[in-house]
Amino acid sequence: MGAHTSPRAADTRAVLDAIRRIVRTLHESSRAAEKQLGLTGAQLFVMQRLSEAPGASLNDLAAATHTHQSSVSTVVARLVQRGLVLRAPAASDRRRLELRLSADGRRLVTRAPDAAQARLIRAIEQLPPPRRRALTHSLVTLTRAMDLAGHEPVMFFSHA
Repeated sequence: MGAHTSPRAADTRAVLDAIRRIVRTLHESSRAAEKQLGLTGAQLFVMQRLSEAPGASLNDLAAATHTHQSSVSTVVARLVQRGLVLRAPAASDRRRLELRLSADGRRLVTRAPDAAQARLIRAIEQLPPPRRRALTHSLVTLTRAMDLAGHEPVMFFSHA
């Protein structure tokens, strides 16, 4: 950085560069999933979480992906349509729907790369609690300052 760069500008650039790196990694991961498997990054992430918890409900899956239930529901519906995820009433409670990967879904997951969302979640969870809380506070403050607080957060790259 040059002598004319203020500390404020340097901090702003460092924050933007970090966000750019995260978004780029998420985007590249999603593109790779689409190219290799014909899945969006969100679909791959949901399938990977479901492979770790067969029989999960939609709410269980939302918790596992750290996403709102409505976002997961949209992704799951597309996977069910493609025959990669199966929905069935639970044996213990017929009102509860359980989700499982189909045989085709399991085959796809076994040859899939790790979704970048999983790496991001692991990195956030590994932060010491005070740093994680400070990051949370800073990002919530940033989204409010950008007037984004009312926008529903959806899964990364869940299009298609």
